[in-house]
Amino acid sequence: MILVITRMKISAAKRLELSQTIASLLGFMRTEPGCRRLEFCQNVENEDELYLLEEWDTRENLKTHLLSERFRVLRGAMNLLREPYEIQFHTLFHSSKLEDLKKLLSHPG
Repeated sequence: MILVITRMKISAAKRLELSQTIASLLGFMRTEPGCRRLEFCQNVENEDELYLLEEWDTRENLKTHLLSERFRVLRGAMNLLREPYEIQFHTLFHSSKLEDLKKLLSHPG
């Protein structure tokens, strides 16, 4: 699984416009092949800091998304940002030991 974190800093005057554009794309992007999760978030301590959190099943599906028309529209909307966006890619692996930890955390005590 691939986790993509995009951090955006926007001015208060442009925040609504960018948020509306991103919100209009989310439903379509969530239905793209391989998209496991897509969340649009705002930092509660700094309203001008927005995040896109994405989970993709394969590198190929993520690449297709990054070359898509919808992602091109998203990048165009990011021209409203007050500084360049930051994007991080993380590859996640599942293991049986991690599953054991999840069970422990879900049933404390």
